[in-house]
Amino acid sequence: MVTPHGIKFAVHIITKDFGNLVAKVCEYLFSHGPLTLDQLVRHTELTNEQVKNSLLVLIQHNCAQPFVSAPQEGADDEAGKLRVGTQYLVLFDNILHRLRFPKFLEIVSSKFNDECVDILKGLLRDGRLTLKQMVDRASQGKENAVATSVVRESLCKLLTAQVVERCPATEPVVSTVFKEETTTKKLGSKAAKISEAPQTIEQRVLEAAVPGEAIRFSFTADTGCKADGEANSDDTQVTSTGENVAKEEEILWCANFEEFIRHLRHKVLFESVRTKYDDGTATVLSAILEATRTIEKKVKMESSVPLSLDTVITEVMKTEAGRTMTADRIQASLGHDRLGCSQKMIIHDAYSIDLKKIIEHARNEEVESIVLKRYGRDAHRIFRLLSKDNCFHDTDQIAAKTLVDKREVPKLLYKLWKDNYLHVEKVLVPGPKLSAYTLMWKVNKALLWECVLDEMYHVALNLSSRMYVEHEKDKELLSVPKDKLLMKLDDALMLFHDF
Repeated sequence: MVTPHGIKFAVHIITKDFGNLVAKVCEYLFSHGPLTLDQLVRHTELTNEQVKNSLLVLIQHNCAQPFVSAPQEGADDEAGKLRVGTQYLVLFDNILHRLRFPKFLEIVSSKFNDECVDILKGLLRDGRLTLKQMVDRASQGKENAVATSVVRESLCKLLTAQVVERCPATEPVVSTVFKEETTTKKLGSKAAKISEAPQTIEQRVLEAAVPGEAIRFSFTADTGCKADGEANSDDTQVTSTGENVAKEEEILWCANFEEFIRHLRHKVLFESVRTKYDDGTATVLSAILEATRTIEKKVKMESSVPLSLDTVITEVMKTEAGRTMTADRIQASLGHDRLGCSQKMIIHDAYSIDLKKIIEHARNEEVESIVLKRYGRDAHRIFRLLSKDNCFHDTDQIAAKTLVDKREVPKLLYKLWKDNYLHVEKVLVPGPKLSAYTLMWKVNKALLWECVLDEMYHVALNLSSRMYVEHEKDKELLSVPKDKLLMKLDDALMLFHDF
């Protein structure tokens, strides 16, 4: 979800990193959606050259994606059959990922050598690089040039781990016509119509631009060689070595943000389970996530990929912490009261963890901590009751269940409602003589989380702006480590937006 303050924060990040002109183009794309170069020139009142250069900067740093609209199906007139010129789409998530570069580098530092870290640093700093550019960068300031084979070997390691990928297609052709997609299910003599959530234009463009799985993480897929250096079985089209090198040097590479966010999500899942239950349950979860990481279809997986009990036990016992666990203890950790494996999956001898439930619990904990700090213990008890029960309660019920002073409950409820933490409805209560209204209170989590996220963007914007102003004035930052505060705040942003 992109909230108003989220857009302001994203524009601030672009302003800080690339200046006012690039930020102006970015802001206009946020407010008006995909536009062509001519439309941007006309509306932003910048010159053609200024807009063009701004777009090139955004594309170079993976903050914008060009695409071409496909001809409308069934169009009779020539205008309907013609493709619209190249349009430009700003990528909100990738802009926010710029905050997380230190976290991404830390992940790679913990798993790979300095050469791999240097390659990622270059990609994060410059956005997109070819192998030749990586070699030139690695050789800067050194007496002897770094061999291409050395850089190539390090890049292959990053490709195998899927933290680096080929850049998206330059101008994918995308249909921008949205139709209602429905499926029909027969229930006896009746048919039930189930509406599927339509893809957004951003989702369609990104999906069309991502390289096919065969080449996305492959160094020389076109020449029959995998990223890990093993030869493919089909080597009938292998070209000469010179041609191979030339092709390699033309390929543009970039950091795979999706894989880094998946890693950070897994870390949050692990810590949430460890805090709520114990180290053993968290170890089981971690082993399952690591075993299925490469076959997850998307970052926001609601359930883990199903695994048999034998496979789960094998994967857990591969880990150092898992070697101390018995099979019974591992199976107990998978139970409905812990990792939430559904009975249906267990019956079929396959265990799938309810990841969505774990994330929701972590979100609830985050919001409850905000309520406690901002409104006090009594408000926290009220909010926690409504959040856990997930249903409407009247004022008297809330007072009775929380044991909060009956005179204080309406005041606290009003404060929470005013700040969008609670949802309220008036319900008519018929009486013997007169009908009266009573107020019914509930936590609407979907709306609440959006409000909390927007508030977090607002706080992040203010904090980042202050840091930027102090830096511009060459002031020494105050004793409070604001950069660390921003990283901590970003952890919460990811919990509500990316995970």
